[in-house]
Amino acid sequence: MSDYKLYCFAQSGNAYRAALMLNLIGANWEPVFVDFFAGAEPRTPKYRAEINEMGEVPVLAHGGRMLSQSGVILTYLADRSNQFKPASEDERLEALRWIIFDNQKVNGFLGPYRFLRNWAKPAPDDAVLRFLKARIDANLAIVDTRLARSPFVTGARPTIADISLTGYLYYPAAEFGFDIPATYPAIGQWLDRIKALPGWAHPYDLMPGHPLPGRGDA
Repeated sequence: MSDYKLYCFAQSGNAYRAALMLNLIGANWEPVFVDFFAGAEPRTPKYRAEINEMGEVPVLAHGGRMLSQSGVILTYLADRSNQFKPASEDERLEALRWIIFDNQKVNGFLGPYRFLRNWAKPAPDDAVLRFLKARIDANLAIVDTRLARSPFVTGARPTIADISLTGYLYYPAAEFGFDIPATYPAIGQWLDRIKALPGWAHPYDLMPGHPLPGRGDA
């Protein structure tokens, strides 16, 4: 029996953060597929009552706990495993600063942008995509500048801040319409460093639900 269960689906970068962390720390875990696209399962009364009242993934089940929000899950797993955990109060605060920036400004824009480009019905107004893309470009430039100065977000070693920032960055360039690692060289080199960590896996290999039925590799 697995120690952890992660409610997730392959296209969710928010869930990928948690799945990647579980793999990197060598946890005994299993994914539980949540049907986001066909049945909008997270928005059903049953899911909200039994899994997560917020109607979102990821959700980490461990013992009697049902933990949601990727930042909470990353912190919980870092505390339990003592891996990717900030080493001091200053580093903890710095990691939290970047996790919040990521959730609000980096993957917080990349996620909706990617969803609108690939799966939204009806297709979004071009002005909406242009607005999101401009914010994405500005915020990725901030991360790129940071990573040009140090190998990882808070310094010489990876922490949960790095794992948080990977959320959507390993998905195919075709889903975004631009190549993030090629456009931002420091981010590209950093992604290679994360990819070299034992236990790394691509989101489409780590979580169930890809490809979508009847949609090929969309």
